[in-house]
Amino acid sequence: MPWTSRKTPPRPRPTTLRAQIDDLQTRLREAETHLEHLAITRKTVTGLADRLPAGPPDPPEHPNYPRIFGAFNHATGPLRAKDVCEALGHELLPKNVEGTRAKLKRLAKLGILAEIDTGGFARKQ
Repeated sequence: MPWTSRKTPPRPRPTTLRAQIDDLQTRLREAETHLEHLAITRKTVTGLADRLPAGPPDPPEHPNYPRIFGAFNHATGPLRAKDVCEALGHELLPKNVEGTRAKLKRLAKLGILAEIDTGGFARKQ
């Protein structure tokens, strides 16, 4: 059996290894900095999210509220209290109009509707 010598692979030069180490250290510092920035961003976003309401509040319990929302779903623009009264089939008596206006203002205060101008209401987008 013939004897064969094992050749060891050539070793990289120390200058090449140092250059690779420097490059890896630079990339490691950049990755650590990026992770720090992500941690700061996460903390900021989480802090801001805690300040936001979870979602739109539920409307008060009353049988007319779903009907009021239906009137706004069919509307092409802002509605006034008289328009909503007509859509609900109520007589245009002052007590009906004022009651409807109070409901619309309550919904605007809850953030469900927006009061566009004095007396004009629309769905929030």
